[in-house]
Amino acid sequence: MAARGLTRRDLLAGAAALGGVAGLGGRPATAQAVASERLHGLSVFGNLKYPAGFAQFDYVVPDAPKGGVLAMVPSSWAFNQNPQTFNTLNTLILKGDAPVGLHIIFDTLMVRAFDEPDAVYGLVAEGVEISADRNTYRFFLRPEARWHDGTALTAADVEFSLNTLKQQGHPLISQTIREMVGARAVGDHEVAVTFTGKQARDLAQTVATLPIISRAYYQTQPFDQTTMQPPLASGPYRVGKFDAGRYIDYDRVADYWARDLPVVRGQYNFDTLRYEFYRDRDVAFEAFKAGRYFFREEFTSRVWATGYDFPAVDDGRVTLATIADDTPSGAQGWFLNTRRQKFADPRVREALIYAFDFEWTNRTLFYDLYRRSHSYFQNSDMMAEGPPSEAELALLEPWRGKVPDEVFGAPFTPPVSDGSGQDRKLLRHATRLLKEAGWSIDGGALKNAAGETLTIEFLDNDGSFERVVQPYIRNLKVLGIEASFRIVDASQYQSRLNDFDYDLITRRYSMSPTPGEGIKQFWTSPSATVPGSNNLSGIADPAIDALTDIVINAETRDEQVTAARALDRLLRAGRYWVPHWYKAVHNLAYWDVYDRPEEKPRYARGVVETWWLNADRAAKLGKGV
Repeated sequence: MAARGLTRRDLLAGAAALGGVAGLGGRPATAQAVASERLHGLSVFGNLKYPAGFAQFDYVVPDAPKGGVLAMVPSSWAFNQNPQTFNTLNTLILKGDAPVGLHIIFDTLMVRAFDEPDAVYGLVAEGVEISADRNTYRFFLRPEARWHDGTALTAADVEFSLNTLKQQGHPLISQTIREMVGARAVGDHEVAVTFTGKQARDLAQTVATLPIISRAYYQTQPFDQTTMQPPLASGPYRVGKFDAGRYIDYDRVADYWARDLPVVRGQYNFDTLRYEFYRDRDVAFEAFKAGRYFFREEFTSRVWATGYDFPAVDDGRVTLATIADDTPSGAQGWFLNTRRQKFADPRVREALIYAFDFEWTNRTLFYDLYRRSHSYFQNSDMMAEGPPSEAELALLEPWRGKVPDEVFGAPFTPPVSDGSGQDRKLLRHATRLLKEAGWSIDGGALKNAAGETLTIEFLDNDGSFERVVQPYIRNLKVLGIEASFRIVDASQYQSRLNDFDYDLITRRYSMSPTPGEGIKQFWTSPSATVPGSNNLSGIADPAIDALTDIVINAETRDEQVTAARALDRLLRAGRYWVPHWYKAVHNLAYWDVYDRPEEKPRYARGVVETWWLNADRAAKLGKGV
């Protein structure tokens, strides 16, 4: 079982957002020395696979047929999107619960190439020029860009979008783009975006992949409020039919202005993308078996191992596929809220790590389908292993005496149990740690010097994790810890998450192949107090802040990898989470009505973007037509 969690939506490419103050502050763009070269794409380290004038991305089939329905349940989401329900169609603010997939209605200045680690190429912007000091980016817009109502998308819209998102956007957006000073329209088809000079190397790309919203529309509608009115947009899809909390359709825009551009050709082939919402995974699975929807990524190992034995699989009407996931697996686990005093001591947090028996869980519950997570950069070359290299030591040495000594040796790795479910050796070690931290058994309960009992609530909005949590709770009880598993409704869960009102929370962080500004939301001091941020554990450590800056400002990929490994050592030394597990594949199940390119893009699943309906098989099965 892998926890479905907040991930970077594809078009945002692992970043969060942009915006600025009304008007352009700081040094005026016209005072900057602008480079003469106009670029068709950007990448963090300057490497682009596709030359100017390329025809299409290599991972698409340019003449893929259009039509049909891709009906699915959510597998990733961002910002205020909720995989179980929705009550607003504004996904760019903190308020409310938006439907998954809403990003598909918005265009952006540039879009990701998913066979490169971080490259973006022009969509609304046909090119970009960079000032000599790299603090001003001038985006040149395509005159043909249009909103869905046929009106022109202009530089004024881009200026309004970026500045509004910085001022009023979801914290995952506004906090990520703090170092953007602002955006200013220069005529109808040019926008100058200025940065402070302290920005990360990838921030301009983050800005370029933010949704563009209509200035005219929001002159009559408040941006910062929830609404069930679909916003005016310009992307390849528009909001179609929906029933709040049950389903939403996104309908392909047949006359989409960008349909023949190289960055779009061969993509967005379905007439309708439908997301179905279920509050129970078992009910959702039964609906798939019954053909209520046609595609799902399976995240529950028990179901993948034993559940796909129904007639439609046996006779070939449903296809099972395992495809590689070459992106960093990131970090999945129970994140401990160190804002609460009971979790302030790292020895308490380490004791909780020792109480979880992964080996028993993997064998008994997961059919040995997973590997144990160790690192925040799991499944990538950024994961720390063994003693630090000389280059890593050079980054860590200034912090000697201010960080745990272990960061100068092998990184912390979760213990391997005997697989019994209650490894006495590990539980004895956990007891020693708790005692050293000032906790002792009194009347069968673990208490501190003030007589307070150590209690832990596992907060969730889905009962499917209970089978994993309950054996863990039994081990915690052996230690004298009173633990409980609490399920709340989707809206309450999101509200408590935004307010950091939990003991621990289950989450998977997805990592970009090229970590950028967005990772500050995971573990840096400023994000620890921002409601709705991804810093679930409340990490606030100057050494981690400093190493994070080095990672995102590295001049070369080798330097970035070295810095990430050093950062990984610091994070793992903090014992901020109880690591879970990972797998480097996508387990997909779908009714056999879809075709796909021979090769998927390396850094994305690519289903929504590159698959298409096989009309003959769809007609035969009566699905997807």
